[in-house]
Amino acid sequence: MALADNTGCAKPSEDFPFPEIIELNVGGQVYITRHPTLVSVPGSLLWEMFTQKNVRSLARDSKGRFFVDRDGFLFRYILDYMRDQQLVLPDHFPERSRLQREAEYFMLPELVKMLAPKLSKQNSLGDDPCQSDPEELSPNADATRNLTSASATLPSAVTGGPGGTVTTGTGATSTDVRRAGFITIGYRGSYTLGRDSQTDAKFRRVARIMVCGKTSLAKEVFGDTLNESRDPDRPPERYTSRYYLKFTFLEQAFDKLADAGFHMVACNSTGTCAFAHDQTDDRIWTSYTEYVFYRE
Repeated sequence: MALADNTGCAKPSEDFPFPEIIELNVGGQVYITRHPTLVSVPGSLLWEMFTQKNVRSLARDSKGRFFVDRDGFLFRYILDYMRDQQLVLPDHFPERSRLQREAEYFMLPELVKMLAPKLSKQNSLGDDPCQSDPEELSPNADATRNLTSASATLPSAVTGGPGGTVTTGTGATSTDVRRAGFITIGYRGSYTLGRDSQTDAKFRRVARIMVCGKTSLAKEVFGDTLNESRDPDRPPERYTSRYYLKFTFLEQAFDKLADAGFHMVACNSTGTCAFAHDQTDDRIWTSYTEYVFYRE
């Protein structure tokens, strides 16, 4: 009689300290994979981590998962490469340079070569749409490029400044030309209020600050504080309503928008009320608020 294959449930031993199925926590993102996948590329960082005998030297999170302090979203592509040594990226992938940096960290030289920028004979970036976020093809963008090239060729006496700064018809420098657009900030809040408002209200912290708008503008304003995990493959020229911020302070979001030249043009809020318990008069108030910002 054939015996059941229990390799997936095999316990670690002194000769083989790792289980067949391994759970990873990479920057807060949880991945579950097989041990042979992690050691499929000899000499890589993962190979070094999961072929050693001293398991206790590896960092773990509070639930016992092996912890790696790297970009949790980009690790999905690292793990895909470890499975079959092939690279498949979505169209208009905006994180190619960052993924190349992750490949260097995990010591995957072949993957680094695959991610290296490929320029055509005319040194054009158009042949590689995933290399970086392209500048929008707008009159302002064309004017910026033309003014920048002119400042490099004209002497400072002609350009009217010691540093060769080119000015537009309104007197603004070429570096002041920025793309116009809207960004909407939304959040949900709630608090519990006792009977007749005699007790202090119990507020719950803001869980997430949502960001709606064009991808390229959102990245420009919020940078590394923008969490793209809910809509990771959105092209830079498209709109999204699924991004959110890694912090929960509205004032911090407002500061970043103000620094980028945005002004609030509208806001709205809705609220609902429900009883917290049948036996008490405590009421839970829930609201959703949106702030609309615009930059000319």
